[in-house]
Amino acid sequence: MRFRLFPKASIGTYLIAMAVAIALPIFALVALLLAQLEDNQRSILKRETAQDATALARSVDRQLQDMATTLRLLSTSPELENNDFASFHERTATALRANTLYIIAVDGTGQQLVNTRVDYGTPLGKAGNMSAVESAFRSGRIEASDVFMGRTSGEWVYNVTMPLDLVRVKALIVTQSAKDLVRLVTIDSLPMGWSAAIIDQSGHVVASAGATSIGFGEAFDPRILPTLVDSSGVYENRTALPNAMLGYAQIPGWSWKAVIWGPVANAQASILTTWRFLIIGGIALMLVAILAAYAVARQVRTTIRSIADMANRMGEGHIVAPIETSVIEANQVAVALSNASFDRSQTEDRLHFVMNELVHRTKNLLTLAQAMTRQLVKQSRTVEEFQAAVADRLDGLSRSIDLLTSEQWAGASFRRVISTHFESFPQAAEQIEISGNDFTLKPDAVQNLGLALHELATNSVKYGALSVPQGRVLFSWCNVQEEGHVETMLRITWEEHDGPAVIEPLRAGFGTTVIKYHAAAAFSGNVQVDFRPGGLYWVLTAPRRILERA
Repeated sequence: MRFRLFPKASIGTYLIAMAVAIALPIFALVALLLAQLEDNQRSILKRETAQDATALARSVDRQLQDMATTLRLLSTSPELENNDFASFHERTATALRANTLYIIAVDGTGQQLVNTRVDYGTPLGKAGNMSAVESAFRSGRIEASDVFMGRTSGEWVYNVTMPLDLVRVKALIVTQSAKDLVRLVTIDSLPMGWSAAIIDQSGHVVASAGATSIGFGEAFDPRILPTLVDSSGVYENRTALPNAMLGYAQIPGWSWKAVIWGPVANAQASILTTWRFLIIGGIALMLVAILAAYAVARQVRTTIRSIADMANRMGEGHIVAPIETSVIEANQVAVALSNASFDRSQTEDRLHFVMNELVHRTKNLLTLAQAMTRQLVKQSRTVEEFQAAVADRLDGLSRSIDLLTSEQWAGASFRRVISTHFESFPQAAEQIEISGNDFTLKPDAVQNLGLALHELATNSVKYGALSVPQGRVLFSWCNVQEEGHVETMLRITWEEHDGPAVIEPLRAGFGTTVIKYHAAAAFSGNVQVDFRPGGLYWVLTAPRRILERA
């Protein structure tokens, strides 16, 4: 009798045996993959945790940088230099009221000369956090204080201190309640049950939010803080943080840290639950397949081969047409494969388009940043001057990018572009008159026009009409029809009045390059720059279709 490895049996029997033989190793492999998935997800969670902490640090850094910029602008106030503290108090309190910021001016002993949190003339004592003031005196640079209980406000506050060298005023301080900083500590993008906090240099919580938020001024876990020595990273310790993870990032240029933490299980629960449901569903479907295998074996043989051929051609990238068989379910599978092949083709086309668009925008931004830094490095006399110039321009560029991101890169309102860039200049709200019918700018126009506006405002704050209280700027735009041009042109005008006497620069710097040559090239137009004695006069005339989104 001849031995057979595979005895004679029906196709149903073989299909059932095959299903069982395939199912067992598949389930073993799925279990192995599930374990590997958990490890991979933990690695991804570490990376995302560090990135979320860095994003929080950048958000707080922008807030502190804005406060530092406010101090720099206020330090040049003529009222401060002339010891006209009453006028300084009135103008500053009015300008900063909407930003929940308050200004304190102190002398060399820390005695308060001005405090916009109270009415002018109210008796004042020494600064509430003298250690931070003395530290700024020693370092000679702008510093952020630790969080402390303010004597005047009666609540937890923090200061940003800028040392000065005036006759009476030796330091200018901008102070804000710690509760106002909580709005920056967002947890919307974090897994459920996670928390975030800002920690000062002494290890106390400045602001916190989330499931396990910590109160203002409370000390963060002393077992954890000494180990957070890198600029950013992830901390894991089963003793200090059982079944949890903590990401941290140093806020660049400041003594504070941003931390986020939470249970690992919450971050991985959805994926693991999905995979467990897939396993259960797979087992159930396998049992159904085994029961139905024998009944359909004869009928599905040809159908399987036809569908396999469709799948092979689909895998090669072809769009396949559905086939007609005697099995309704097989016909449905064939239609699904046909639809999937068409959807796959469309998805690949969309992916190529998105990638090309991303490459185009990235190249544009990198080219603009490279040209900007190349020009600034030629004009900067010191590294600090170069860093400050680059940071200021990148801040203007980032405002345009943030605005475009919020609008899905579909363009933005002209007036919203103006208000976004003028937020860096609090005094501009009362000194700039804006007129013109609003319309939607193209994404490229938002970036390029935003760069020019930021440069015009910055130069005006430093040297022009916005550097003095009585200065005025007229900013307007309108349609014009120029001779020799069939299409409608848009004329944008920046006109300064009542500022300091204007002196035309001996050489063209970065600012001139941006507002004149870059603006003209970017909008295929022409730019007129006139250094009039009464103030700068700048006019951009360009085809409206170049700027306006259709």
